[in-house]
Amino acid sequence: MLRYVVHRIVMMVPTLLLISVVTFVVIQLPPGDFLSTKLAEMESQGEAIRIEKIEYLRRMYGLDRPVWEQYLYWLWGLAHGDLGWSFEYDRPVTEVIGDRLFLTFLVSFATVLFTWIVAFPIGIYSATHQYSWGDYGLTFIGFLGLATPNFLLALIFLYLANVWFGTSIGGLVDPQYLDQPMSWAKFVSVLEHLWVPVLVVGTAGTAATIRRLRANLLDELRKPYVVTARAKGLTRRRVLLKYPLRMALNPFIADLGQLLPEFISGSALVSVVLSLPTTGPVLVRALQTQDMYLAGSFLMLEALLVVVGMLVSDLLLAVLDPRIRFGGGQSR
Repeated sequence: MLRYVVHRIVMMVPTLLLISVVTFVVIQLPPGDFLSTKLAEMESQGEAIRIEKIEYLRRMYGLDRPVWEQYLYWLWGLAHGDLGWSFEYDRPVTEVIGDRLFLTFLVSFATVLFTWIVAFPIGIYSATHQYSWGDYGLTFIGFLGLATPNFLLALIFLYLANVWFGTSIGGLVDPQYLDQPMSWAKFVSVLEHLWVPVLVVGTAGTAATIRRLRANLLDELRKPYVVTARAKGLTRRRVLLKYPLRMALNPFIADLGQLLPEFISGSALVSVVLSLPTTGPVLVRALQTQDMYLAGSFLMLEALLVVVGMLVSDLLLAVLDPRIRFGGGQSR
């Protein structure tokens, strides 16, 4: 077990190194750079730009150096915990995504919690009451949730709130707390606004989770070991909780590798529609303007969470499912 964990941690280093190369290259692929985008915006606004100023800005941003040198400079900073400097915001990357990272994590965590609390009981009920009226009704609602795009649901919520209550439900805090450091009053304001993005983002996720859990649980309930357990006198509830449900949860545990990055990326499209101060719109803007250090550091943070999430999910799967063992294929 310990040897397996150490081996996986060691393998993370070359994996993240390869991801950093691919990430930096992909960000550099579009023609031009941040300065080119900035100059185009300035020219569209009618500002006159001199050659001396262009050269000065290029040296200031370090864009006059070769690409490989820019990459090594960025990689050296990452190795020392420095995410780099954001050209767009003229601030360190850690300051740009600091508060937004906390709010994004809060929204994503609340959404996942809402999804599991709602979806798991419904999925279990649908599987254990197959072809009942309740199963048909919940399945129909699940299909509606899957068919409704999140951004469309967000627009509907904005419209209804404006028509019925004459108020805007966009944002995560009241206007007086914008650009203010986190405080108890601001945190309470966040909680008051949190239910809207959680409901909007969690709807499709809840519907998909219900369908997956129902299908997985139905497959497990038809296996011979369930019949054997029932024949030995175990109650239906105990059989369900001890064996089939644990096996049906395997795909959700395996999804932790994808779930952890969502804690910091969030739903960018919904964030734009609802004007949420999360990290999603910041990443989109960084990619549009080729703010390479901001975009690259953000993507590397997500990659780190992916590899950590995969390790955690593998360990949890081994605990949850006794059929899974580390070091498979080795002679006993």
